[in-house]
Amino acid sequence: MTDSERQTVLVIDDHPLFRKGVHQLLEMGGNFVLAGEAADGAAGLDLAERLNPDLILLDINMKGMNGIETLRAIKAADLDGRVIMLTMSDHEEDLVGALRAGADGYLLKDMEPEQLLASLKAAAQGQMALSERLVGVLARALREENRPTDPEKAGLTDREREILRLIAEGMSNKVIARKLDISEGTVKVHVKHLLKKLNLRSRVEAAVWIVSKSQKPA
Repeated sequence: MTDSERQTVLVIDDHPLFRKGVHQLLEMGGNFVLAGEAADGAAGLDLAERLNPDLILLDINMKGMNGIETLRAIKAADLDGRVIMLTMSDHEEDLVGALRAGADGYLLKDMEPEQLLASLKAAAQGQMALSERLVGVLARALREENRPTDPEKAGLTDREREILRLIAEGMSNKVIARKLDISEGTVKVHVKHLLKKLNLRSRVEAAVWIVSKSQKPA
């Protein structure tokens, strides 16, 4: 990977030592370059709009504008970058709240550095970034709510089922569009429709739901 192909990263976190640690980790990885860092949500939003980075690493628990509020504002700005929550919180309400607000992934700060770097590389390639121990937390939260038992009962079209399968494999809209030889805008429309039919509010929820369903004993 050349310098021109390196992924730009914005870190929004109110702990300066942690931001420094992430910077060092990104330098070790070689695939990333730190585009900027911010100590609060408002400053982070401003940088996100000005820099339009490939990846935004965002903490949840910050003073003032918290991570979920910052996430919603970033998503409302319709930026190209993927937003990955990077936090200490493994609480179900934070996880579900972030994903339903549009987060593209949710990683925990206590991950091993090598594991975190691998997750960020996967996220940069359009794959799902979710700490392993949180998959069960999200699956349980979905089971406790009223969800369809299978895609057929939800009335998904063949194309929607195909896209759902690719989402479950961790593919982004851009990667799905390339694989199916359709526009990214068309993929977005299909994703919007299938989420509504499944009574789900995020693609990560859809991925975890379909994977957990396939793993149920017969």
